Amino acid sequence: MSQSPKPKVLIVLTSVSKLPNTDKPTGWFLPEFAHPYKVLAPDCDIVVASPAGGEAPLDPSSVEPYKDDAASVEFLNNSEALWKNTEKLSNLVERAEEFDAIFYVGGHGPMFDLVTDANSQTLIREFYHSSRIVSAVCHGPAALINATLSDGTYLIADQPVNGFSNAEEDAFGSTAMMPFSLEDELNKKSNGKYEKAEGVNQEYVAVGRDERLITGQNPASAMKLAEILLQKILALRAERKV
Repeated sequence: MSQSPKPKVLIVLTSVSKLPNTDKPTGWFLPEFAHPYKVLAPDCDIVVASPAGGEAPLDPSSVEPYKDDAASVEFLNNSEALWKNTEKLSNLVERAEEFDAIFYVGGHGPMFDLVTDANSQTLIREFYHSSRIVSAVCHGPAALINATLSDGTYLIADQPVNGFSNAEEDAFGSTAMMPFSLEDELNKKSNGKYEKAEGVNQEYVAVGRDERLITGQNPASAMKLAEILLQKILALRAERKV
């Protein structure tokens, strides 16, 4: 299928609603979807998907802290259909060329489903080998940890990459509930190329793979990541004369 005249972004959310072995709700993190949507939606068509399809759970703990954040409040009040009616990830396989980029929203959920989701890993490989952009923010880069290219090497091998740091996980009080350290795994699979801001919840975006791998560290990085993503999308389209 030919590419849309308008840029098109596939946004991927988790389907996990509770942390395993606890009663603690989880899901995707509000500003990590709301802020990029504010940047991308005016210029891009948006398709939202999740491993299970249907409603993708919003982490309720991400609502109250952002009650004074205009973009998050507007998104929460007016864009519910985006996460209530997601496409099933498996339905998007072999359709990478319809899109310009794939973007993984964070929240703790991806640490439990997207990290091992076979359809997600196939999509990442298809997007990269179709000269599309792969991007993720906060815990969204969990989806990249096990993603490999056609030659079997890891997508993030020897590439600058980031995601929620150990210090941020400790500050959030969630380290003990996580199945692994995101920082440690990203650093391992990238062969020591993990990068991070000096402080907690400071904006930081890493760009690698000929500017087609873009990762943001935390919620504070979501807006900047989206701005860079849009810039790169438009540049790649110009190269392809779309």
